[in-house]
Amino acid sequence: MDLWTYERRLFEKGYSVVAGVDEAGRGPLAGPVCAAAVILPPELMIDGLNDSKKLSEKKREELYGVITQKALDWSVAFASHEEVDAVNILNATYLAMNRAIEGLKTAPEIAIIDGNRSAGIKYPNMTLVGGDGKSASVAAASILAKVSRDRLMLELAEKYPGYGFERHKGYGTKAHYEALARLGPCEIHRLTFLRKKH
Repeated sequence: MDLWTYERRLFEKGYSVVAGVDEAGRGPLAGPVCAAAVILPPELMIDGLNDSKKLSEKKREELYGVITQKALDWSVAFASHEEVDAVNILNATYLAMNRAIEGLKTAPEIAIIDGNRSAGIKYPNMTLVGGDGKSASVAAASILAKVSRDRLMLELAEKYPGYGFERHKGYGTKAHYEALARLGPCEIHRLTFLRKKH
């Protein structure tokens, strides 16, 4: 699959500044949701670029360095666990995505949003299901969002020991549920998610 197909179509329509936008951390029981927006130089080929979920942690870290060096512009933003609880995960994802786009020095003429919903995005956009495996800029955004969130969860693991955040990054693993049963929720747990699970 040529990762520049969708961007090229937009360039052909007259758009010159195209951003890819993706998130990480919609599913976890704890921590924020993270979004990234990336504007790449047209036709830039990054070896190994793919959906962050298909890459090893080591490869994601390596690509993070390449993307942040070579991108024309990039931005990472979060919506907190409190915001997830207050407005629900979909709206918190929109908050994080809007913040990531706002954080770009150059306003994109159009953003490619990974997924099939973008009602809460304040900027001109198109949605692309599976965009993190079909579009170079969305794939790049997926890696920046995932690495940024994982790094934050490692810091939070030191602040809130005993939950294993350094291993599962807040996702609902068996070990995480066992820790919750033993310790109860901590400050960064999404209480609305815990209510649904029990």
